[in-house]
Amino acid sequence: MTVRSLFTTRFYEGRIEDAALLAEVEAASLALSSDDMAGRRWSKDHGYRGYTSYASLDDLPIRDPAFADLKRVLDRHVAAFARECAFDLGGRRLKLDSLWVNVLKPGGTHSGHIHPHSAVSGTVYIVVPPGSGALKLEDPRLPMLMAAPGRTADAAEDLRPFVYAEPSVGSVFLWESWLRHEVMPNQAKSDRISVSFNYRA
Repeated sequence: MTVRSLFTTRFYEGRIEDAALLAEVEAASLALSSDDMAGRRWSKDHGYRGYTSYASLDDLPIRDPAFADLKRVLDRHVAAFARECAFDLGGRRLKLDSLWVNVLKPGGTHSGHIHPHSAVSGTVYIVVPPGSGALKLEDPRLPMLMAAPGRTADAAEDLRPFVYAEPSVGSVFLWESWLRHEVMPNQAKSDRISVSFNYRA
C-alpha cells in the first residue's frame, strides 16, 4: 500500500537575529503609532485594537532607514521561500509590494483573511510578550470537506484543519498569499509589535 501527500502547502519559519535592527524597527514603529494620525483614525474607524499603518503609509522603506534595512533582510528570506515553492520567476526575484506596522494592544485580534494580488505574504515579529497570540493557519480545503469526519487529536500536522504558529522575537513567517490566516487575540498585558508585508511577481 502507498499513501502519498499531495498539494503541499508551504509555510516558512525563519529568524532575524540582529537585535540592533529589531530595536530600530521597534522604535520606528512606536514613533509611527504616535505620529501617524491618519493611521490612528483608520484603526479606530475599523475597530483595530491598537495601531496599523496598513491604510495610511505605503512608503516605509523609503521613509525610514530602519524599514529599508528590514526590507533588505526580508528580501533574502522571501527569495529562499520562493525557491522552496519552486516558483518559475524567469531569473527575477519577487518584489516588495507593501509593508506595514501593527501595534496590537491587549485584546486585539485580526479575523481570518487572505492577501489578494500578491504571491507571498508574511510577518516579522518585533515585540512578542508571552501570551500575545499565535498565527492561525487554515487548511485551504476546509470549505470543501463537507461530510468529512473530524481528525483525531494525534493527527499529523498536515492533516489538521488549523495549525497554530507561535512567534517569538525575530520570527519571520512566510506563506503563499492565498493561504487564509488570522491573528489570535493578544492575551498579554502589553502591546505586540509586528511588521507585515506582501511580495508580488
